[in-house]
Amino acid sequence: MSDQKETLNDTKQPLIQHLIELRSRLIKSIILISILFVIAYIYADSIYNFLVQPYADAVAGEAGRRLIFTALHETFFTYLKVALFASLFIALPFILIQIWIFVAPGLYKNEKTVVIPYLAATPILFILGASLVYFFIMPLAIKFFLSFESIGGQGTLPIQLEAKVNEYLSLIMRLIFAFGLSFQLPVLLTLLARVGFVSSNGLRKNRKYVIVGVFAVAAILTPPDPISQIGLGVPILILYEISIYAVRFIEQKRENK
Repeated sequence: MSDQKETLNDTKQPLIQHLIELRSRLIKSIILISILFVIAYIYADSIYNFLVQPYADAVAGEAGRRLIFTALHETFFTYLKVALFASLFIALPFILIQIWIFVAPGLYKNEKTVVIPYLAATPILFILGASLVYFFIMPLAIKFFLSFESIGGQGTLPIQLEAKVNEYLSLIMRLIFAFGLSFQLPVLLTLLARVGFVSSNGLRKNRKYVIVGVFAVAAILTPPDPISQIGLGVPILILYEISIYAVRFIEQKRENK
């Protein structure tokens, strides 16, 4: 009976230590996000101008263009949202490092060297997805929506966009996170392949279902325009095809060993 109690205590002790370690990593991440949030709020105006630049470029040369707010508190909360977005975006690499430090002690030496490329690829792919939104998708989407404006005529009123600050920034920030997270697909699939959850043959066989699912998700995450949906769906499908070859490469290395 005493042996069973000792075994139970030995089992609980490592679990408690892991929970304490996890709490420590979470606290460090929250502290960093809080500090970055304060700094980002100080420079929220500059971050706001950066996020608004795609819209400003799309309407350059057109007199009377502006962004509006319709509530007294809207701009204040918009700046808070911008600061939170910037702090999370900048803190992402540090959060990944904290996850790596937490997981590393439980891995073998050869597994540690395998995980490092994934941690390096994650922020790079996230930035690539965000850059695609900022430099390509948003300018095209803005021009697409502006094409529905009309100057009006006899007996009809003109139709002109009066974009709200909060709605525009919510859109571009949502798209940046949607594209950034979607670009993690190769990392996710290759990690699942290493633990045996997916195979290259299975990925090939399910390709037709993936195509339907990708464009369904793109329709949910993006505005109701074909440019944004295609702009998200096509890169994900390309990354899916790359993932198939990456998974096959992992399988070949496993077979050779």
